[in-house]
Parts: sequence; C-alpha cells; structure tokens
Amino acid sequence: MSAFSLHSIDRDVLLSDQVDRRELKRIVQECQQVIEKGVTGDVVEFGCYVGTSSVYLAKLIEGSDRQLYLYDSFEGLPEKVAKDQSPVGLQFRSGELLATKRQLITNLKRANVTMPVIKKGWFSDLTPSDVPANIGFAFLDGDYYHSVMDPLKLIWPNLTPGAVIVVDDYANEALPGAAHAVNEWLRTHSGKLTVYASLAIIQT
Repeated sequence: MSAFSLHSIDRDVLLSDQVDRRELKRIVQECQQVIEKGVTGDVVEFGCYVGTSSVYLAKLIEGSDRQLYLYDSFEGLPEKVAKDQSPVGLQFRSGELLATKRQLITNLKRANVTMPVIKKGWFSDLTPSDVPANIGFAFLDGDYYHSVMDPLKLIWPNLTPGAVIVVDDYANEALPGAAHAVNEWLRTHSGKLTVYASLAIIQT
C-alpha cells in the first residue's frame, strides 16, 4: 500500500478551488476508513473536473488491488432543471466548469499516480457496464440534481457491504439539486446520512 498521508493535503498546491482543503481531507479520510475497515471494492468519482480529489484518491489506493474510475462529461455543466434553480447560484450555467480530458490526464501524470480508468460521457448516458462490479467508495461531485441522482442509480446495486458515498454540495445553497437528489434517494433506500461542511456522507 501507499505511504500516503492526509497531511500532504495541507501543504500541497491544489489543482482548483472547487473543493477546499478541509472538505478534500474529509473525502480522502472517508475513503481511507473504508480501506482500514476492510470494505472491499473499487473507488469511483463522478465529476472529476481537473483532478484535484482524483489525485489524492489515486495516491491513497496506490499499490493496492483497488482501481480508481473517473467519470466526467468534459463539456462542463449540463442544463439545469427546476430542482437546481437558486437565486444565489446564477453563476452556474451550462458549459461552466469545463475541463478537458487532456487536462485531467496531464495533472494525473504530473502527480505520478497510476492512471485511473477514465470514462467520458454525460452521466445519464452511462450504463451498468461502465462501472465496476464492486464499489467500496464513491465521490459524487455532479453539482446538479440529475448529475447526482443518475450516478446513485448506477452505482447502488454494485455497492459492497459497508461502502460509503460522499456527495459534494449537499449543503451548498447555490446548488440545491444535490440535496434534493440525496434526500429523495434516502427516502426509499437505506443509508445513514452525516453532513460535514457542504458534504453529504452516506454510510450504506
């Protein structure tokens, strides 16, 4: 296993400002706890942007038998639906937060991590064959209602016992769709919800 330390997050230069150090540390810590508890399964991230969290998740599982899978449209944000609308989120528009697959790969190479499996596409177009059969940890950073709900539907049947899902922007009033998706999902699916800063942490 890698000798990765969470303390490196405090001193490293982050690739983007879309996640702060405190939340990034908690995301990686949740994945680390999954590993330490012996929960099996691969790691998936939906909405990787330029790879800020991807780099640290890759470092964490370096040398293990776990694989990291990254999913992104690489076309920026999709169109909003009604559940995504917020008067304080007008800056989030279709096409915003666009990063290319080439940018992501360049950043991963610079970090000198094992290259993850990278899948380009809108989450709504992904099929069960696009995700690993066994998932122990998932980070969902889709910002919008459908971009959180679609991955939840896709990964849920493949979660291993004790798997953890972290959803970004759950408590972000500028992006209310994330909370709508999580709350709706947990009304009909079993999971313990903990909120940390803007993150929703779901223990299955």
